[in-house]
Amino acid sequence: MVIAGDFKNGITFEMDGNVMQVIEFQHVKPGKGAAFVRTKLRNVITGAVTETTFSPTDKFQDAIIERRDMQYSYNDGDLYYFMDMESYDMTPVSKENLPDNFKFVKEEMMCRLVSYKGNVFSVEPPTFVELEVTHTEPGVRGNTAQGTTKPATVETGAEIKVPLFIDNGMKIKIDTRTGEYLGKA
Repeated sequence: MVIAGDFKNGITFEMDGNVMQVIEFQHVKPGKGAAFVRTKLRNVITGAVTETTFSPTDKFQDAIIERRDMQYSYNDGDLYYFMDMESYDMTPVSKENLPDNFKFVKEEMMCRLVSYKGNVFSVEPPTFVELEVTHTEPGVRGNTAQGTTKPATVETGAEIKVPLFIDNGMKIKIDTRTGEYLGKA
């Protein structure tokens, strides 16, 4: 059990059938009236943020979020399959539970599956990936203003902006959180 008076940043608990995580909390003791806890909570599954106040004696059930590293194997329509490298069990994940930055993941890459009570609700791709550029226009000589970029398609089909000197077949390093080019691999 979690008591509102013992809240700390990062604690997860069940509230009204939702899994909530404490982002910020503040214990308030006004001059008149009872003390209360002002919180900012994030719904772990939907990502929605709400502000709520609680009595310091309110009790909630603990919610344990499980994170497991698994290897992305393949996709079959709207299902993406991940393999546990210890037991070789396959876990299917629906396309709607994949984040936007999953477009940088190719087969056999390690990802972190985030689940609650055995139900996977999110996938965390690796922070940095190295991918090959499959298509980009050649850079034009003399078109070298500071910070000039051009679009490039990588082997997963995702499109990013790269510097003019990047050509087809080059391996580049990408930050999956922002989708930005970091350098040559």
